[in-house]
Amino acid sequence: MAKRDAYKVLGMGRDASADELKKAYRRLAMKYHPDRNPDDAEAEKTFKEVNEAYDILKDDERRAAYDRFGHAAFEGGGPGGGGGFQGGGSGGFADIFEEMFGGGFMGGGGQRGGGGGQGADLRFNMEIKLEEAFEGKKAQVRVPTAVACETCDGSGAKPGSKPTSCSMCAGRGRVRQQSGFFTVERTCPTCGGVGEQIKDPCTSCGGAGRQEKEKTLSVNIPAGVEDGTRIRLAGEGEAGVRGAPTGDLYIFISVQPHRFFQRDQANIHCRAPIPMTVAALGGTIEVPTIEGKRARVSVPAGTPTGHQFRLREKGMSMLRSRARGDMFVQVTVETPVNLNKRQKELLEEFSHEGKHEDTNPQSHGFFAKVKDLWDDLTE
Repeated sequence: MAKRDAYKVLGMGRDASADELKKAYRRLAMKYHPDRNPDDAEAEKTFKEVNEAYDILKDDERRAAYDRFGHAAFEGGGPGGGGGFQGGGSGGFADIFEEMFGGGFMGGGGQRGGGGGQGADLRFNMEIKLEEAFEGKKAQVRVPTAVACETCDGSGAKPGSKPTSCSMCAGRGRVRQQSGFFTVERTCPTCGGVGEQIKDPCTSCGGAGRQEKEKTLSVNIPAGVEDGTRIRLAGEGEAGVRGAPTGDLYIFISVQPHRFFQRDQANIHCRAPIPMTVAALGGTIEVPTIEGKRARVSVPAGTPTGHQFRLREKGMSMLRSRARGDMFVQVTVETPVNLNKRQKELLEEFSHEGKHEDTNPQSHGFFAKVKDLWDDLTE
């Protein structure tokens, strides 16, 4: 029986692009897949036909040969002979199978995946002060974890003996099971993916090759680190089973809130109250800095509440840089309290001296507007 035209099998014309052929193939392969059409001989036949057609047309050289000679190009040892679905080939069907089953399956004789038993990654939460985030620090952390057994050196076998190749998977760590047209490959249930069996296990670790133990590690916290930063220590997680790769340790940094400073990336902000006299007449105040020193701030006469002063390069350190952010000081004018008799007299004299529109322009303007509003309401 003559074979159908490969282009017609995919529902495409001879001028179709490679991308168009691939999309058509994916659609048809998913539609007629045997797992989606159980006990449907016609669907199975179409599925094979679709795979064979795309196997020819996905390769530029094979497609060119087919365009010139048709199916005869692949008969009798012709160019690109041996047509049909090649399970171990690249592209095409492998992509479809990944979409449909999420991996773990293989066509033909290829192998996917590696040995099992890899050690788990660990997480350690570390809280530091803002000053430590500014300066950086070297910290010691104690982590409960699984480490390689010292008695058997991580092999899991009793000293003087050796693991043997797993009889179930022949040392590959994976076992295969035929499912229709495909080979399903899974971790070997006997050896857990290691590929070896322990006939004479180590008495210290019971054959696991690792033991529970608390270990102390030194961690360098870089200057400028931010809240939520994750530091990875490669190979410092749990030891793998019987010599399998070790996991990693992740240090998650949490920066404590500061009682005086608020951080905004590399900049820091703070608030400072100033006496009314300093705000009115001008003067100088001192504020603390993140490195534990003091900085002088010149306050010009007539400074209002909420005014913000910028101290350049007095902020936080920047990660992996010598640069620093800025520090912003927002002042609040403090109203005098607990006045003695003389102080009250002086303030009363000040209140009666001069014009309010000159000394207090904002409040004068506000109350002038209020007066106009009342006058409008009473008319």
